[in-house]
Amino acid sequence: MTYYIGVVHKDADSSYGIAFPDLPGCFSAGEDLAELERNAIEAIDLFLEGEDVGSYPARDMNAIRDGLEADDRAAMLMAVPFVRSGGRTVRVNFTVDAATLAAIDAAAKRRNLSRSAFLVSAAHNEIAGH
Repeated sequence: MTYYIGVVHKDADSSYGIAFPDLPGCFSAGEDLAELERNAIEAIDLFLEGEDVGSYPARDMNAIRDGLEADDRAAMLMAVPFVRSGGRTVRVNFTVDAATLAAIDAAAKRRNLSRSAFLVSAAHNEIAGH
């Protein structure tokens, strides 16, 4: 998983805003930090859709902070996860309580999903903070 570092801004009487120095033109906003993170994840996904991710290397927080103008160095930084979907599939084996597995299977069936598809969707939602 890659984390892109966003520079968070908030003026009085405004929403939080975030911009990504490593993704020029990629930005988002949210009423609170939780919404900001969810929206930022979506913005990165949309920005990189169909792009070669290697063309947008992610720098660490120190490198981002060092590259900011003096006035912005006090800004809050947020590490936002990016998980590229659509790669090759891998078979995994894990242990789960039988009652939890039954609940997973029932929820997957209600959504017309396989167990694997349901678990991957749940994992993506959790990573994205949904």
